[in-house]
Amino acid sequence: MKIVITAREASIDSPVDPRFGRCRYFIIVDPETLKWDAQENVHGQDTGGAGVSAAQEVTAVQGAEVVITGNVGPNAFKVLEASGMEIVTGFNGTVADAVRQYSNGLLSSTKHPTVESHHGMKRV
Repeated sequence: MKIVITAREASIDSPVDPRFGRCRYFIIVDPETLKWDAQENVHGQDTGGAGVSAAQEVTAVQGAEVVITGNVGPNAFKVLEASGMEIVTGFNGTVADAVRQYSNGLLSSTKHPTVESHHGMKRV
């Protein structure tokens, strides 16, 4: 199993980025060995659909079962949920803290998006 955590920097000691689709990096961690890898979020600067594109990228990570972030929008939430990914939001701390707290059963799954429809979802 692997945990994917949004991060501001390419480090396990980085603060968790509160934005899912527009985070700078995804840190992919094996919670048993604490081996990790940083993956730049190439969709963070997209003009629209960043959340969905980032969610598709995350669901393609071999062995990923959990996402930890600050917030997640409705479209990205749907993609992650449909893939069977466990979604944990509202985390504030470092990536390493997130892994420890998740491993110790201190973090709970999120059942709904944490931000309302926004830029890319509104029809004119």
